[in-house]
Amino acid sequence: MIATGNEVFATTRLKDFARVATGRVDDAAEAVGRIFCPHRLTPVDRSDAEFFAIHNCAAFDGFSVNYVAYGGSVAINPGCLDRFFLLQVPLHGSAAISTAAREVTTGPQHSASLLSPTIPTEMIWRGDCAQLIVLLDRKLVEHRAAALGGTTARPVEFAPEVALTRSLGQALTVKIDHLVTHAEQLGPHRRMSAIATVEWRETLLNALLNGQRHSLSAAIDVFNGRAETQPAALKRARAYLETRATEPLDLAELAGIAGTGIRALQIGFRRHFGTTVSEMLLDIRLAQLNARLKSAGPGERIVDIAFDLGFTHLSRMASAYRAKFGETPKATLRRLS
Repeated sequence: MIATGNEVFATTRLKDFARVATGRVDDAAEAVGRIFCPHRLTPVDRSDAEFFAIHNCAAFDGFSVNYVAYGGSVAINPGCLDRFFLLQVPLHGSAAISTAAREVTTGPQHSASLLSPTIPTEMIWRGDCAQLIVLLDRKLVEHRAAALGGTTARPVEFAPEVALTRSLGQALTVKIDHLVTHAEQLGPHRRMSAIATVEWRETLLNALLNGQRHSLSAAIDVFNGRAETQPAALKRARAYLETRATEPLDLAELAGIAGTGIRALQIGFRRHFGTTVSEMLLDIRLAQLNARLKSAGPGERIVDIAFDLGFTHLSRMASAYRAKFGETPKATLRRLS
């Protein structure tokens, strides 16, 4: 038995599905890591004496619903989740979420977080934070997104903040509460019916893939007739960037290739690709760097490959590469050598 704050204990859900209950940091990191993924867990601000960890988990086919609470304040560093997406809805306390490109602060009735498996993440849970967490299998999400967008399966990366004050967040809050209640009513010794499992899976997938912005949202909108297709001028510009990615960017030349003005080109990239011309060129170069590193022969150096691809600032290149791929260029080269 561990001591917990009265408010946290009062909000505990899925009590019959207890998987972890401990006051020891190392035991919590090891046990929760077996359920989710290996991660670093460190108490912050206060002493270890106020630490506790609770993890209750009801698992189904392709997804699970979890209640997780930590006493005091803790730093959690899972890196890249790799195998799954996590939708985290706070019940108590708050959480600061840092991803490669965004920082989000979540709290009850304010904001939830949606973590993608390919984006490295760090978190600090504060104030005896307790959350309901829905885990969705990565392949399930990626294959459904591909089907909705008429594309091949590829990584899906969501915007990490879900506003609980807006329609999607409000709907998800209600749906997840119903899912937890249904699991509690079933208990750990009765299985959810196959039909109900499919219905819940479809509900969660459709809500997230159609309601929350992500890297395939534009493709889904176009495929389903909700958005216009990319203008030919932008297709020409992007194709030119891909074939000339190693060369310095010349906006006037690129606009000429596209057959449009520079300002119209910049607005078009923002509107249709959700990025700037420079950001797209960087993304293309990073993808080419990753491919070159994976096929590098003995004796090839990262610095030489980077300069060949047009990178001039190696430290900025390394930071951008790590943000995109979750590891350094050196780690990619070492892992594949």
